[in-house]
Order: sequence, then C-alpha cells, then structure tokens
Amino acid sequence: MAEIQSLAKGLKILNLLEHSRNGMGTTEIAKQLSIDKSSASRLLHTLANYGFVEQDEHSTRYLLGPQLLTLGQHLLNRITLRDHARPYLYELVDKTGECAHLAIQAQRQALYIDQVESTAALRVESEIGTLSPLHCTALGKVMLAFGDCPIHDELRPFTHRTVTDPSTLAAQLTQTANRGYAIDDEEYNYGVRCVAAPVYDHRGALVGAIGISGPAGRVTLERIDEFGDVVKETADALSARMGFDLGLQQPRRATE
Repeated sequence: MAEIQSLAKGLKILNLLEHSRNGMGTTEIAKQLSIDKSSASRLLHTLANYGFVEQDEHSTRYLLGPQLLTLGQHLLNRITLRDHARPYLYELVDKTGECAHLAIQAQRQALYIDQVESTAALRVESEIGTLSPLHCTALGKVMLAFGDCPIHDELRPFTHRTVTDPSTLAAQLTQTANRGYAIDDEEYNYGVRCVAAPVYDHRGALVGAIGISGPAGRVTLERIDEFGDVVKETADALSARMGFDLGLQQPRRATE
C-alpha cells in the first residue's frame, strides 16, 4: 500500500528530533528530508499545533513536544496494568470458575488486553484485541459509570435485553456506581452474563476494568451479588497494587 507522503515526512521529522538533543532548525530539517524550507515549515507548524513538536522561543529550534510524552505514558500505563493484573485474573478464575478479562477504554469501546480462561468445558472467551461496545457489556459499563466516557445518543441493540434508551442507561449506571460493579445480563450475547469492576491508578484515574464472563446457567441472577463482591474485591486489590488509595474512591454517577 502506498504511503501518505506528508504523513511519512511528519513521522520522519519526529525520528530526526528523537536523535537530536538540542533540537533542529527548519532549514536543517528541510535539508535532511530533501524538501524545500516552506514545506518543512508547514509540516512543523502542523506537528506543533497538535503538540507533537514545540519550538524553543530563544533558539527557534524544534524539539519533541509534550503530546509524545502523554502517548508514551498511556502506553506505559497499559503495559503496567496488564503486568500487574495477571495474578488477579488467575485469582478471579480460581474464586469464580469463570473466564476473567481485563479491558481498557479505546476508541470509545472496551478493548480486551488480557484474559485467563476457565477450565470449565463450557466457558465464555474473548480474544485479546477485541473491541466491544460500552453500553451493553460489563467491562464497558465500568468505563461509562466510573470514567469520563459519554453515553452515545444512539445505542445499538444486540439482544432484546440491550438498553437502548440513554436516560434508562444513565439510571442504570448510577446504580452501578453505587454498588461498585457493573453487570451485563445477556445484553451483548444471549446466554452470557458478565460482572466487572473499575481499576484505578495512583492518581485516582480509571485505567481499566476487570471482570468475569460465564454461561447464564452458572452466572445466575441469584449469584450476581456474590460474583459482584468477588470481582469488586479483586479490582480493589489490583487498584491498591497500582498505588490507589481505596479511601479516596467515590462513585462517579451517584452524585451527578
């Protein structure tokens, strides 16, 4: 597939600045890329507008910008979360007998970044890298109830149990915040129930959700509270491992 030339040149600028401790001027960058100075200036101006580069006001040389640090920190948080979460996923499987999952918010969806399978013959699995909707999955509802993701105006139905009215979902999310865990009651897939709870980092920011999924015949409505308590307890332990002070935890939508 052919490259987008302007994008490729912008990325090459970032690579050049990565190896330049004192930054680079427009003329120098233009020479390195074999382009005219005006083209280099436009590329640098665009990168600066989005925070990927910044210009030193004294030397007028360009340096890598703060947006790259932000992106890098997000990546580090994801890696750290997954590394720390592994034993807690195994713990959930041991305590519940169901598959355990870890997800983060990405593209306004729940992105599965790890899972530990159940040993049961009949089990519910989700492939790592899968994106799932927020409004009808337990992991996704955690992002809505405890994070800063907005509720979409249009909520797609996946089963007849999917909540498609935004105001009804908002009320459900308030209940989720108050009890500390989210439930998917066959709302995304028939015959599957899921429970998930939030995971926070040392800043008190929501960094992901951890939960279980299982056949509705085992994850019965009568046992939802039991599973919810186990999932919440495990999520709290993982949050503490991430440096979060559990005494600071406040339900997000309960006070809105």
